[in-house]
Amino acid sequence: MTTPTRPRMTGIGRVLVIVYAIMALAATGRSFVQIVREFDDAPLAYSLSALAAVVYIVATLALVFAGSRGWYLVAWIAITFEMLGVIVVGTLSLVWPELFGHPTVWSWFGMGYVFIPLVLPFFGMWWLVAHNPADRPVLAAA
Repeated sequence: MTTPTRPRMTGIGRVLVIVYAIMALAATGRSFVQIVREFDDAPLAYSLSALAAVVYIVATLALVFAGSRGWYLVAWIAITFEMLGVIVVGTLSLVWPELFGHPTVWSWFGMGYVFIPLVLPFFGMWWLVAHNPADRPVLAAA
């Protein structure tokens, strides 16, 4: 009896995971420095940066393991939350700038990160739609 193996991630999926991992590292580093140095100056903004870091870490892991249905669902949740976070925080940072004393990862729709936070969730969702594990045939044991 053989166990079916998870297909290896290649191509655009691998690039997507690398970009998510870079965003996870960048957001984690940024939020750590902000919280350690000057949390009292802008607790909301720096807490949102830390939340963004957690979301990027979860999304990275979920995309790596998205071949299983459980991780696939986690990827959808994380990427949807990311998209909503970027849109809400980005909008609020434009219409109510005094709410954020300092920029976050998602402020101004990710302008500090070359707008990657704005476009990344759309690529992530596209990839998830194209690679739904429910669409793959189940390999029978030989």
